[in-house]
Amino acid sequence: MRRITRITTVGIASAALALSATACGKSSTDSGSSSSSSDSKTVTAAIAYDIGGRGDQSFNDAAYAGLQKAEKELGVKGKEAEPSEGEGDADKVQRLTALARSGSNPVIGVGFAYAPAIAKVAKAYPKTTFGLIDDTSVTAPNIANLVFNEEQGSYLAGVAAAKTSKTGTVGFIGGVEVPLIKKFQAGFEQGAKDTDPKVKVLVQYLTQPPNFDGFSKPDLGKAAAQGQLDKGADVIYAAAGLAGSGSIEAAAAADKWAIGVDSDQYNQAGLASYKDHILTSVTKDVSDSVFNLIKSVKDGKPQTGEIRYGLAQDGVGLSDSNPAYQKMTDVIAAVNEAKKNIVDGKITVKTAP
Repeated sequence: MRRITRITTVGIASAALALSATACGKSSTDSGSSSSSSDSKTVTAAIAYDIGGRGDQSFNDAAYAGLQKAEKELGVKGKEAEPSEGEGDADKVQRLTALARSGSNPVIGVGFAYAPAIAKVAKAYPKTTFGLIDDTSVTAPNIANLVFNEEQGSYLAGVAAAKTSKTGTVGFIGGVEVPLIKKFQAGFEQGAKDTDPKVKVLVQYLTQPPNFDGFSKPDLGKAAAQGQLDKGADVIYAAAGLAGSGSIEAAAAADKWAIGVDSDQYNQAGLASYKDHILTSVTKDVSDSVFNLIKSVKDGKPQTGEIRYGLAQDGVGLSDSNPAYQKMTDVIAAVNEAKKNIVDGKITVKTAP
């Protein structure tokens, strides 16, 4: 489904005008004047969503929660911009330029796919702070790279999966085979194998770049999960954005366990029908990373450079919302021990399989 960009005060025409200004080298001056013309106590924060958009019950929704929190607690005005199906870097440049041109600060790109666009737009708007989630390849004095130790949270998921599995076979589903998602795979496999060397870990990726449908199409996740269930998997962990909801549906239909990702998916309204089968979720504190960046701009001390969230900072973790999980004291004990060993440096989690 093609989504409509949700920029409340910036239309297609203004975006095109902004791009024209960028080409003429005028946008830096324009951005400075638009920021200074607004009330210094008023912050308009903007987020541009990743593939799947808001409503994915996962990554994008976590970012939105951070914007909501900033609106409520900091009194900022929030803007949102949705991706369009099959878009390229030029579309992202246009989207970010429109947001920056309108005076939004910070402007946050949700996902590594925004790296090339932010590299261009940040140069044109040096007085605007840009947040880039899940990527460190692009740096500048006005860019904050918000990154996470996904492999650490995934290690804990591997521990839980191995301890919970009755068949000795568990599954990992990656949305798109890119280095970021391979971090999830690496941690999950290591955690499972360290817990039970005999456990079998099935691995499947839904798509290969440049095809990113593996982050947005639930039917792909459902089919992959069904294939793993047919091979004996009774716990399936998917790091696949919106597509992961399909794997959760398949696991629930088979009365097996699913492990969620990014958000605590047990508490996501869109997955309520399946929540009893969501054992736990690997959480990334995308929400607080967004909130913290917005707050830093509002306070006049904008974050820049790499800002990393790991187990030690509770930036990643494993949720315990499911009452069934809360009763698994042996699983919880094993997870807590693994967490302590990672934080203490006794376990180093791999970032690639």
